[in-house]
Amino acid sequence: MLALLALVWAIVGVHGAFSYGNAYVTYRGFPPPKDPPGIAQGHLLHEAFWSPALHARRTYLVYTPPGYAAQAAHGKRFPVLYLLHGSPGAPRQFINVARAGVSLDEGVVAHRLRPFLLVMPNGSDGTFRSDTEWANTPRGNYEGFVLDVVHSVDGRFATQRGRRFRALGGNSEGGYAAVNLALRHPRMFAIAESWSGYLWEDRKGAFAKASVQQLDANDPSRYIPLLGAQLRRYPLHAYLYKGTREGPVVKARLEQVAAELARAGGHVTVRIFRGGHTWRLWRDQTPRMLRYASRWFGART
Repeated sequence: MLALLALVWAIVGVHGAFSYGNAYVTYRGFPPPKDPPGIAQGHLLHEAFWSPALHARRTYLVYTPPGYAAQAAHGKRFPVLYLLHGSPGAPRQFINVARAGVSLDEGVVAHRLRPFLLVMPNGSDGTFRSDTEWANTPRGNYEGFVLDVVHSVDGRFATQRGRRFRALGGNSEGGYAAVNLALRHPRMFAIAESWSGYLWEDRKGAFAKASVQQLDANDPSRYIPLLGAQLRRYPLHAYLYKGTREGPVVKARLEQVAAELARAGGHVTVRIFRGGHTWRLWRDQTPRMLRYASRWFGART
């Protein structure tokens, strides 16, 4: 009898530990996101499509704002904020950990945000870290994949077409990529948000065997001074932030790159918030990032 009880308790303990571990991986220690009472909910959709850039079937998540289906049926079209995850990372973290869907619901219902779509591509390369830099490297044509996602979303959802209605953001590696890709594709994006992203590249990871030309073409700190004519023709609104615990060198480099971007003609906001390179910081700032995108959607300058 005692042996049976011990076995039962062991099973319960293992199950409890597994459940806790799974919940931590899913929500990073935060409570599961939930809309407050009386707040209309948006919907999370899982989309699959063929990516010509990666020559494979790929996926992305779309979070539609409250009332999307009815409004789209009546001809309304919506801007889009594309969010690129870090490494290691996954698209659902923006919903489960950053609480972006709930923040969008709350902002739309309270009229603090205009309704827009959140699109989160899955940039995994099949490894744990998935260190692709969202760039075209021997790891795969992930820059092209992001553009494929934009075309797929425009073909499947009621989107407002054109650069003024597209924003690109992300955390860490995704924050670097948001700025890099927005600057490399000025006709595609008018807004970029870097959530603790680095804005420079070194010869490591996906760029370990990169040529000088490849690094120059994917390192904003190197090519921004050359973009004056581009930024005058295609204005970019950029929000760049870091945490206080990410280090003085990182802060100094961020401010240097931001100053170069401003001198070249970009509209730049730089902030340093209390926190480290963690989801605590990114979750806290998600509502601010949604407001920034909402504010500049459609802007002509």
